[in-house]
Parts: sequence; structure tokens; C-alpha cells
Amino acid sequence: MNIRRLLSGITFGMIMGCVNAFEFTPANVSSYIALKKPGNMSVYYPLKMNKLTDQKFAYQLVGDSEMPVHVYQNITDSGKNRQVVVWITALEDVYFNFGQQLKSNFRHDDCLFYMPGFWYRRNLRSPKEAPSFHTYDSWLVRDDRLSTPMTAVYDEKHNKFISVTRVANFECDALTTHNQGEIILSGKTSIGYTGFENVNGMTALSFGFPYKEAPKTYIRKLTLAPYVQAFQLLKKGESIELKWEINESRADDFSDCVRKTWEYSYDLYRPTPVETPYTDKIMKDVLSNFFVESYVDNATVKYFSGVELRTDDCGKNDVAEVGFVGRTLLNAFNALEYGEEKERTELVDMANSIFDSYLQKGFSKNGFFNEVVHLKRNSIEKNHSIRRQSEGMYAVLYYLDYEKKNGRNHPEWEMHMRKMLDNFLLLQNKDGSFPRKFKDDLSIVDKSGGSTPSATLPLVMAYRYFRDRRYLEAAKRSVSYLDKELISKSDYFSSTLDANCEDKESSLYASTAAYYLALVTRGHEREYYAELSRKAAYFALSWYYTWDVPFAKGQMLGDVGLKTRGWGNVSVENNHIDVFVFDFVDVLRWLSKEFDEKRFAEFSEVITSSMRQLLPHEGHMCGIAKTGFYPEVVQHTNWDYGKNGKGYYNDIFAPGWVVASLWEMLSPGRAEGFINARYR
Repeated sequence: MNIRRLLSGITFGMIMGCVNAFEFTPANVSSYIALKKPGNMSVYYPLKMNKLTDQKFAYQLVGDSEMPVHVYQNITDSGKNRQVVVWITALEDVYFNFGQQLKSNFRHDDCLFYMPGFWYRRNLRSPKEAPSFHTYDSWLVRDDRLSTPMTAVYDEKHNKFISVTRVANFECDALTTHNQGEIILSGKTSIGYTGFENVNGMTALSFGFPYKEAPKTYIRKLTLAPYVQAFQLLKKGESIELKWEINESRADDFSDCVRKTWEYSYDLYRPTPVETPYTDKIMKDVLSNFFVESYVDNATVKYFSGVELRTDDCGKNDVAEVGFVGRTLLNAFNALEYGEEKERTELVDMANSIFDSYLQKGFSKNGFFNEVVHLKRNSIEKNHSIRRQSEGMYAVLYYLDYEKKNGRNHPEWEMHMRKMLDNFLLLQNKDGSFPRKFKDDLSIVDKSGGSTPSATLPLVMAYRYFRDRRYLEAAKRSVSYLDKELISKSDYFSSTLDANCEDKESSLYASTAAYYLALVTRGHEREYYAELSRKAAYFALSWYYTWDVPFAKGQMLGDVGLKTRGWGNVSVENNHIDVFVFDFVDVLRWLSKEFDEKRFAEFSEVITSSMRQLLPHEGHMCGIAKTGFYPEVVQHTNWDYGKNGKGYYNDIFAPGWVVASLWEMLSPGRAEGFINARYR
């Protein structure tokens, strides 16, 4: 047995390249504790690891001078994982901040970095005003910015990675009066920090408790502020236990690293569905009030007012938006389908009026949607976006298909869709990509291809509806581009229209686009698209929370009991969670069957259960003025979109897309039903 263990250890050491950080020796680990007296700058104590024998602790961490705390540490080994446990006991009342740094043998220039839901590769798609390598090559962030409180460092040269993940109950947070510099917490928190640092050209993983952020903290969209370091009170005789888990493995590339770390974090946290009383029936019934109270009929185009509303009154405004945050056409289809199902003629009439008005007044000279109309100002957004145009077409194709199934045909709508589709074919580049933004004469405003997958969906649908293979071939070319430039490079960017950075929606759309093509192909082609969908799905999943962020008493989201597991962070620039899901739950369920991956199906249930929690209705308004106007900018960390901060919403929100997203989640099997329809 000893020989077997020896040989196993030698083999493992050869495979892993003797990763020093995993050995957890004094040569590879540095520690500190900073102690603060109110009104004074903190005192920083570097700590040395003193090996203990015949003790319940493996090490005592000691400073060069006497300290009013005792610090002990154990390290337990479980194969590839190593758990680090630290105990701190106060000899007198102290305010403390503790941290450790694991030095790897990875050259910093050889590495890509990953903090789920916040940092991908080097964040070079993000501007210098947001966390990225454009500003610094070392970053520490608070746990609650991340969908899993983890940092992973991937060595591209040697195809291996190390991650450090926090292990805790995450029960509480504390309010502070400041958000930069040295701050004393008003109570106890569960939030620590994690990150990576360049130490003399080599990468180190850093982590500690309570939180700190350096060299900058990110407090608002495109607003970096000075560093922050929090100090928590530990009373005389009190102890605190802190845990992290170190994981080390090989990965073929950065994409494989993201896959393996997501599977690892999912298995570590095991998120379960959130119990709510809101069935699908209840959800749709309450959400339908958004249709009733947001409907605007005294304008050139009828619409649901779902953009730029105030949370405190949800009053209608003059902005009609086809896709993106408005989604008025998809909401119109949902209202029509639901209205006929429930025999609610007012919803049917509203929906038909919206479609009729857009048919008459909703198109540009060249046949594109007037995607954003400011009615009182009598202005129309001059630049088109491939995303809004695609989302509008997607909604209309569902509408036409539904109408045809019910014996109602709309040849004029079909003519408009054909013209727009033919324009799409002209817009598509030779590499298969679509420009992000363009003018009505097809001249390009933003050639970035990050929004390309949004076009794939209506192209596949149009192929099935019109039986025109040109649209299928265009869809295939678009996914060929996604494979070459996004999926194979693990580089998902700028799908959202209000940011230029790494974002969730690009990977989610890419996974969904490949899923749509898998539904209409067979054999090796189908297998190819299924594999692409799975690969992109891991990146989309990486944005979704596997844990419940703690809130402080007095922070509304915590007081109403929000559990963040299953909610997705948005982008590097827009550091809040939301309910963007649309088709993605169906994609996960399909992938789960295709690849026998139970985690996908299990986590889809977490998503579908958790996203019901903030349903505003009488007695449970969740900080929203009207029933069914589901919140959008859910601020779960020390960041705000302009107002209010953690535990609250921004004062301006766009429930239009939120209601549409939830409605799709509550309407499983739509895409497969459309693609496999037999009646056409």
C-alpha cells in the first residue's frame, strides 16, 4: 500500500508539475493580520507559520511582536482538494482583517484569471473604468461580487489551474457608513474577499476575511473608487473559524477550466430549489397585470410601457421599444396567447392592437423595425441594432405561427418579415457575423460581432416557418462564426447594448443559438451543435449564483428573504443580478438529456424556483409600486446603477424585458414546439 501511494504521489506530482502553492509550506504561503483601533490607522502584522506537534492545530501563525490575538491553522487533504481552516481568538477586544496569499509557480504573463460572474481571462473587453487588466494586473474583490466566491488561475502554458473557494454558512452582513478606505463594520459579516496578485512576475491567489478590495473598489457603473478594507470586532475571549478550499487540476483550455470549476463549485455548494408559493399559474396571473397597467393606446404605435419606469410609481412613459429592455412585441404575443387561453378579451384586444399598429407604423423606410420610439419627443432611434431587430422578428414569428395554427393568416406581416430577413442576409459578413449596430441604409455603425447569436434564433425559426434554406444556411454561418471567435476562444462579449465588456448574455445567446440549430439538424451536425451549446452553457452558468449572498438588517432584499442562488450577474460593467433567462432553462434541460448531465437539470430547477421570489403582489410588493411589475436592477453587492446600493433596486427600471423573460421561463418547450410543428 505504501509503495502504491508513493507511486501515485510521484505520478500526480509529475502530472501537476509540482505546483508549489498546493503544498502549503511556509515558502509558498504568506499570511497577515491587520488590527485596528477606532480613530487610528490599522497595524499590520506579517505572520509566520510555526509547525506544531501533538496539538489539535497543525500551525500557529505568529507575528514578529506580541499580538492581542492567537491565530491557528489546520490543513486537511482530500485528494485533489485541500481545506484550509483558520481560528482566530481575541485576547482583548480587537477589530481585525486577516488574509493569506498562496504563491503558485505560474508566470503571471502565462495566466488567464477567473472569478465567476465578474472576471474572465483578463477582462480586456471591459473599459479601463471597470475592473480589468487595462488598469491593474492584480485584483482583490469581495465575495458577494461573485456567483461563486472563488478565484481560479489558469496557466495556459502548462494547461493546469488552481482555485481557492470560500466555505461558510454566509448568514449575515453588516452596514457601514463608508465604502472606501479602512472601515469598521457595524456588526458581523460573512463576506470575505478573494482575488489574484502579481508577485514579482509570478501569480498568487489571495483570500481573507472580512472583505477588502484592492487596488480599487467598483462602486458604480464605470466608477472605480479607492481601495476598501473592512474590520470586524472580535471581543475578548471570542473565536472565529474561517475556511477555504484549494482545488488543483488540469484543463485543456480556459473553457475547460470554466467547465471544471463550475462543476466543482456546484458539487461543493449543492444549491437546492427555493421554496415559494408561486406556481406557474399564480406567476402568470400576477404578471399579466403588467400588461393591463402598462398598456398605451394613444400613440402612433400601441405598446406596453416597460422601459425607464420609476419603481416608486411604475407610471407609463413615452418610450416604445421592440426588443432588448422593452420587448413589447414578445409581451404582446404572450398577452395574446394567455388572453385567449384564459378568455380575457382585454388582453387579446391589447395584443392585436399592438401588432396591428406596428404593422402600419412600426417600420423604417428600408423595412427594419423602428426599434426605439420616443413618442412625446417625436423621435425614433436612428441606429438599428441586430439584437433588437432579431428579438422583434423572433416575437413576430411566434405570433405568425400561433395565428396560423389557429386558422388566421397575415400575409402583410409575412411580407415584412421576408424583407427584413433578406436585409439580414445582406448584413451578414463573410465570416458569418452580424454587426452590432447599423443604419437603415445598411452602413455599419458598430462592426463588433458580439451580438451575432441573437440573429441565429429568428433565422432558424424563419427557415422552419418559410421553408427557405437560405435562412438555415445563414444561421449555420453565424454559429460557425460563434465557434471560431467566441466559443473556441472562450471570449463572450458585448451582446448587451448598454455595455462594452464581458457579459452573461453573449454566452447565453451563443448556447441558445447552437441549441436551435441542433433542433433542426441530424447526425454529426446535430452532435456538433449540441457540443457547442454545452460548451457555451458552462460560461452562461458561470454567471448564475450557486450560493445565497447575505444581506444586513435594514437592506430590503435581505429583509424580504431573497435567496440569490439561481440569479445571474449581468456583466463586468453592470454588477447586479437579474432574471435574464428566456430559453435558457429549456436549453439546460435538453443538454441534461443529451449528455446525461444531471447538474444541468438540477440547476435549471434552482433557477426556475428562485426567480419567482420577488413577484410583487398585494402584501408582498417587494419595493415595487404595482402588482406584476417585476423588478430588474437587483443590487446584491456594494455597487449601484446610480441609486440606493446593496439590498435595493435602482430607482429606474425596465420591467418589460423582465416580464417577457419570466414568461418564457414559465412556457417550457416553446422553441421545440415551434420547430417541430406538424400543421404547417
